[in-house]
Amino acid sequence: MAFLADALSRVKPSATIAVSQKKRELQAQGLTVIGLEMGEPDFDTPENVKQAAIDAIRRGETKYTPVAGIKPLREAIAAKFKRENNLDYDWTQTIVGTGGKHILFNALMATINPGDEVIIPSPYWVSYPEMVALCGGTPIFAQTKIEHGFKLQPDVLEAAITPKTKWLILNSPSNPSGAAYTGDELKAIADVLLKHPHVWVLTDDMYEHLTYGDFKFRTIAEVEPNLYDRTLTMNGVSKAYAMTGWRIGYAAGPIELIKAMDKIQSQQTSGTCSIAQWAAVEALNGPQDFVAKNKAIFQSRRDLVVSMLNQAAGIKCPTPEGAFYVYPSCEGLIGKKTPSGKVIETDEDFVTELLMTEHVAVVHGSAFGLGPNFRISYATSEDLLEEACRRIQRFAASLR
Repeated sequence: MAFLADALSRVKPSATIAVSQKKRELQAQGLTVIGLEMGEPDFDTPENVKQAAIDAIRRGETKYTPVAGIKPLREAIAAKFKRENNLDYDWTQTIVGTGGKHILFNALMATINPGDEVIIPSPYWVSYPEMVALCGGTPIFAQTKIEHGFKLQPDVLEAAITPKTKWLILNSPSNPSGAAYTGDELKAIADVLLKHPHVWVLTDDMYEHLTYGDFKFRTIAEVEPNLYDRTLTMNGVSKAYAMTGWRIGYAAGPIELIKAMDKIQSQQTSGTCSIAQWAAVEALNGPQDFVAKNKAIFQSRRDLVVSMLNQAAGIKCPTPEGAFYVYPSCEGLIGKKTPSGKVIETDEDFVTELLMTEHVAVVHGSAFGLGPNFRISYATSEDLLEEACRRIQRFAASLR
């Protein structure tokens, strides 16, 4: 009898973490490596949020909390959805987890039976298919195209739906592509889903506040109220408020699903860190000027990276609507050789050689289910981004 669970054989290690490990190994050798692989804002958590956590400690808010979260935070979540998304949820329809990943995993664990299918547009965040597999489901990949801005098309969704489909996971703005859906684009997807009442929508809105220019963020239950009763709307404070380490994700949805997720969480982690929850109350209810200021900085970084990458030989980089990623194609470099004679056969070859020769860490697109591309996170300083893009240009020009 094997000691380890069979489920582990269905799960691949994180490509992002693997790239980070290679980066650290090179840094340990004394090399200056520019890391553009991690999706984490380089800003500090706002002072008012940190102060709220300190105040919570001093008030003695250091005990166990209800599994689904403290009532003030759940009320703040419901108020946020009403204020920003025109969605009416009672506070009892909300739940708080240890990061967005925790929310997603518990939703899938609460609903998936063996053989159930989950549609995941590709490119996708690396954890989606692995979570589906761990929960005993089958990920079904609906491929997008660069000419469609990496957005799921209605006919592709229609073709992917079967009687076994349980969920569609919709991430907008997207990790890894930065693609964000307009209201009209979401309505076209919703029209397909309305024809298939057995399919639920798990919408990951973690990058909601990071959209650029005149783009207006919309979420699918807002666009199509008839999907309200089969949509779980997930969000969190990690990206918009630079609170990645605080580990607070949240969601709202039908009360039966929330109760099921609460039941799982009660036997899993119980309530999320009490201090982090009080900090999140301040993030949602407090001043929001921090968000707009940092969004402007991210937009400037995006424009710099897109411009410089499009000046690199063989690289094509679309301009994404949101998040802090770009997802350029390196198709024009496949088949070429490095000065040492190494043939670039795949996007993984490209990012490996880029790391080893120019010491820039990015993630290959095939890890996200669509290549030959690579993902860059521009959540770092413009100086580092400019130097990294110069190195990428130099590396691309060296290929023959």
